[in-house]
Amino acid sequence: MITGNLGALELATLPAALLRILMRPECSLEALCAREDGRFQPPGAEWFCNIGNANTSPAAERHTEFHREWLDIQVVLEGEEIIGFDTQNATGQSAVERKPDLYILDNPELVNEILLRSGDFVTFAPGEPHRALCCIRHPAVIRKAVFKVPASSLKE
Repeated sequence: MITGNLGALELATLPAALLRILMRPECSLEALCAREDGRFQPPGAEWFCNIGNANTSPAAERHTEFHREWLDIQVVLEGEEIIGFDTQNATGQSAVERKPDLYILDNPELVNEILLRSGDFVTFAPGEPHRALCCIRHPAVIRKAVFKVPASSLKE
């Protein structure tokens, strides 16, 4: 897991492949905020990004997920959320594949949390369990961008 703010990418110690994505002009906070909701994928890119509104809710109501083939870069565009996570690889744990490469864990204990506000991002590598969209005080609507990057692109 790596975290940072789009305005201070040089401090985030991102792998080169992820830094190249977030340094693109169309991936700046200003550009992402101005983009319409939906999926975008630059021509020739292996990665894509989904932008849209989401509802936060109490952590007890949220599911915990991980991926095997894709890395997430989650960026809050408007609002704030807490994401619970753990640094233990969940790949071998019992999970249900709800969609392709979206594995849901059955009530795991997540010992870490991070607060994200507008411009903040966090990455989750394959196997890293995370519970996104947890509310701060009360449920709210936030807007975020979720980049999906094939894990194979990190092998340079």
